Amino acid sequence: MSVAPNPTEIFDRAVDEGERRLTQSTLELAATSFIAGFTVVFGIAALGVVDGLVQPRFGDIAHIAGALAFGVGVVFLVIGRTELFNENFVAPAAKAVDQDGSWMLRSLGRLWTVTLVFNLIGGFLFAFVFAVDGVLPSGSAHALAQTAEGIVHRPTTGMFASAIVGGALVSLLSYLLEAVNSVRSRITLAYIVGFLLALGPFDHVIVTAVHVFFGFLFDAAIGYGALFETVVVATAGNIVGGLGLVTFTHVAQVRGARKSE
Repeated sequence: MSVAPNPTEIFDRAVDEGERRLTQSTLELAATSFIAGFTVVFGIAALGVVDGLVQPRFGDIAHIAGALAFGVGVVFLVIGRTELFNENFVAPAAKAVDQDGSWMLRSLGRLWTVTLVFNLIGGFLFAFVFAVDGVLPSGSAHALAQTAEGIVHRPTTGMFASAIVGGALVSLLSYLLEAVNSVRSRITLAYIVGFLLALGPFDHVIVTAVHVFFGFLFDAAIGYGALFETVVVATAGNIVGGLGLVTFTHVAQVRGARKSE
């Protein structure tokens, strides 16, 4: 039976992974981020299909069923080693802390900016494909439009707080993935986090923005302004939750452990 690594060992693994992510060429980073953007759409589409099929007969149970379906999309992201905004906070930040230098800050800025932009481009473009009449079963479009309207009609403070939770959850996934070795363990962690993310639902900027964009495509009462506000508020919340609550606290934990040695 293998022994779970301690926080310092996890941190060292994160440093190695962070170096890999930070040293990608711009073309590789843009392509990997684009792939992540359209990959997550599979989970959102699965949620909409299941929700649309289950809700007429079983009511609120459809929300749980949809969350179970969405988890598959996060598994695709993790096993494919794609670059998803917020999921790439922990490892690159660990590398930046481990190796000081102003170039590190520039590298982090490039990584997170390119990831966010190309995640959104990939997600939005693939949403157009799913929105073509006849691709999704009857009822899916209505379910996705309802979800989108529910997102944009929340108070801004509610979305921001939800995005803090979502950012913490996804960054926690990134940290926990450095603690496991097997593909089975990675799949299990990814699926659980995907389920919890959709069950809330808690806001992750890419997932939430694509949800809202689906609503826009399916004639929900949503404008460009609401979509832009969603991206800004969810991004801010993800940064607070992902960097502030998870990444920085784990870095502080490891630094404290090293000082006590």
